[in-house]
Amino acid sequence: MRKSIVVVGAGYTGMLSAVRIAHGTRRDRDVTVTLVNPSERFVERLRTHQTASGQELAVRRIPDLLDGSGVVFRQGSVTEIDTTRRRVVIDGTDGLAYDVLVIALGSRADTSLVPGSADHAFTLDEPGRLAARLAETDVRNVTVSGGGLTGVEAATEIAETRPDLKVTLVSRGEPAAMMGPRARAHMAKAFERLGVTVRVGEAVTKVLPDGVELADGTIVNSDATLWTSGVRVPDLATAAGITTDRSGRVVVDAELRSVSHPDVFAVGDAAAAKQAWGEIHGTCQSGMPTAAHAADNIVRMLRGRALKPFRFGYFHQPVSLGRRDAVIQFTHADDTPRRFALTGRAAVLYKEAVSSSPIPFFRMSRRFNVYPYLSKGGRTTR
Repeated sequence: MRKSIVVVGAGYTGMLSAVRIAHGTRRDRDVTVTLVNPSERFVERLRTHQTASGQELAVRRIPDLLDGSGVVFRQGSVTEIDTTRRRVVIDGTDGLAYDVLVIALGSRADTSLVPGSADHAFTLDEPGRLAARLAETDVRNVTVSGGGLTGVEAATEIAETRPDLKVTLVSRGEPAAMMGPRARAHMAKAFERLGVTVRVGEAVTKVLPDGVELADGTIVNSDATLWTSGVRVPDLATAAGITTDRSGRVVVDAELRSVSHPDVFAVGDAAAAKQAWGEIHGTCQSGMPTAAHAADNIVRMLRGRALKPFRFGYFHQPVSLGRRDAVIQFTHADDTPRRFALTGRAAVLYKEAVSSSPIPFFRMSRRFNVYPYLSKGGRTTR
């Protein structure tokens, strides 16, 4: 009997899952791997802050990246998952049957948290919109809400690319608080050098058409506001009755299968996956290994073999600070900082290597298995 493997979402994790499953089943004429995505353009999420600042990046087409892999590309938006009939509904009408489903939908900025953010803020989910706004002549002040690594990269990238703009970063706590003291000190110098104003210990409580309101009632003028505070996974899995957490991520077991639907796997930001040291948070660093492991487990399952538990440990926190500066915080498996951090030109080269690595992984994975693990966590994951 023919087996249909459907992968929903063609980001980093969806692409790698689909290509790796196809490679693992290349000799099985009865297995079809289909990758479904709304657009045929591949989005490099590790570079969206560059696009948002107005930089032009290479256009990569999903069909080109899949060429020779054996994966069937289906352009369209999955609007419903029917777990009873094992079908995904595409664009509200057409259906595609599956025997195994891989949910790789990624995550989007959660603009439901603060009034006005959905109406007046930009997000990195659509970086071209912010780039177009920054190109308009009336823009003088830009505010980035959120002091996580995404907010830090966006604020410094915009400040370097557009030195004529006043960039303000608003953060509840110290920016990049998960990093060690040396890395944070280097970051603070970058903010000063680039002219980024950092407002620490303050929170945006409302986004206005021309500014943001802080918790103490202060209004910060903003001609363009970028929202990077919090993410959420599309509610397709939740609506289908698949067990999810509060952020919409599929709750998975040690083998990355849904705890409620064993024919469904979830990877990357769409998966609520745990290790002995705690829960994995959404990054490309953890997402690519989940994609590779889930793909290998699906191949094992098709061949009647035992599935293997996923083991992962963090290795680093790479952060660009514009095109000419960066900081790399090396970490323990649980993502807590080690003493060593790399800065300056060496860090720039390191970060560029990290950001460029997924595309070669896809190409190599069409021919042989490449393991995108920098660390499996050692004893901490056993």
